[in-house]
Amino acid sequence: MSMDANENIDKTIVERLRPHANDQSRKAVREQRAVFNGKGEKNDHFIREVLRLHVNVQETALFSSALLVLVSAYFAHFSIPLILVALWTVMAAALLAWIKRTCRIFKGIDAKKPDTKKWERNFQSIQLAIGLMWALLFGLHPLYAPSGGISVLTFAGAMVLIGLSLVTTRYLKHGIFLTSFPFVAVVAGRLIMEATFPSFGMALVLVGACFYFSRIGDLMRRSQFDFLTSRAERDQLIMELEASRGVSEEARRRAEEANLAKSRFLATMSHELRTPLNAILGFSEIMANEVMGPLNNDYYKEYSGDIHSSGTHLLKLINEILDLSRVEAGRYELHESATNLAHAAEESLQMVKLKASEKDVEIVMQIQPDMPEIWADARAVRQIMLNLLSNALKFTPPSGTVWLKVGWTAGGGQYVCVKDTGPGIPEEEIPIVLSSFGQGSIAIKSAEQGTGLGLPIVQALVQMHDGEFTFHSKLRQGTQVTAAFPRKRVMEELPAVPQEMDNERMQRGVFSAKRKKAAAA
Repeated sequence: MSMDANENIDKTIVERLRPHANDQSRKAVREQRAVFNGKGEKNDHFIREVLRLHVNVQETALFSSALLVLVSAYFAHFSIPLILVALWTVMAAALLAWIKRTCRIFKGIDAKKPDTKKWERNFQSIQLAIGLMWALLFGLHPLYAPSGGISVLTFAGAMVLIGLSLVTTRYLKHGIFLTSFPFVAVVAGRLIMEATFPSFGMALVLVGACFYFSRIGDLMRRSQFDFLTSRAERDQLIMELEASRGVSEEARRRAEEANLAKSRFLATMSHELRTPLNAILGFSEIMANEVMGPLNNDYYKEYSGDIHSSGTHLLKLINEILDLSRVEAGRYELHESATNLAHAAEESLQMVKLKASEKDVEIVMQIQPDMPEIWADARAVRQIMLNLLSNALKFTPPSGTVWLKVGWTAGGGQYVCVKDTGPGIPEEEIPIVLSSFGQGSIAIKSAEQGTGLGLPIVQALVQMHDGEFTFHSKLRQGTQVTAAFPRKRVMEELPAVPQEMDNERMQRGVFSAKRKKAAAA
């Protein structure tokens, strides 16, 4: 084996051992599927995502919360001793610092391995502490004022805090209830203690708002879980599609490489086999014809004839394989020239006429008159006709008929059509017949031995001429195969020059020659 061959083999082995992008896609798909070990709020991955959203909201709201604490402390010092307001402000600042530190720690840990239940309880504890902080501030207010202004102001402040709790804790389980229930309980209790009809109404509205906003928060949190679930399912689907596309691309690439290697191998081997086979055919023909002297044994003469006939069949098979492999490998070159389909049909008919008479099959040729030439490969056109006629003769029983038609297509092109009265082909077997080495069940039982390469070669040659190949067959009604060449390959004939114009041009040429001769003299 040559060095180049060894290098190619090593390169192929390294290419197969090298990790491809498909492996990355499969790994991503497996990781994405692991996300769906639970659904909704039972899924740790989704809980981590929601807690991360909660942390982002808390960090964003820190400044607003600090500003709200300062404003509340300023208004509270009008009715609460300053020392108590200062202590409450320090406690609120410490609580905000606790929130900031907890959020920073959560964002710094490994996102893939946090204890979601533990962190959820930590954030719930923080929200409960915030609720108790506001409950303490409301509890320090005076119990009763004759004008009722303090009661209304306290009720309005509690409603505002409930709304802010909905905005800042909507991603935390029971976050709104834990934040608002402590100060709602204190404010509602103090309103009820006032024992007035308006205070009873405000207490009832406040409690109802607490539970209502808690329900709204739970619905918003569930909708966020639904969104995360749908997004994860979409990402999983995209990853699976990418992985499938990568696998199909890799399979297509390897299939193309294998098909090309197969075609090159067949082309090379077919060429190498023809050389010794021609020698076998030549020597067997010499022996069968007793060119070098008579054969004293009749069996030897019969055997030499068998060798020649078998070699001829093998050579035909090799030639068909060589043609098909050249076409598939892209090494079949068309040598185009002006070709007349009618003349090619007559030549092809002469080549199969003897075989048709031996099988007692009538060949009817129908050619439209005055068919202009087409720009095509003359050898390929004859091969198309010979393959179609050979197939028709194989399948047509004795006393049958084969039609060979050459004419115009509806689009201005030209076609070659071969129709027979053979057994036909079942509809489900037509794709098999049109594939390489494919043969139908009826053909295998009734027809002569073949290779199944005739029709694929015809299809390939017609496609190389930008033509159209059609195949129609019905069981017990025969088969019709048509190879159509496009209009652009039909060569337009130039109109004949009128005799008067031709004579006039000749006279002008003679007169011009006389003038040039006189000028020279």
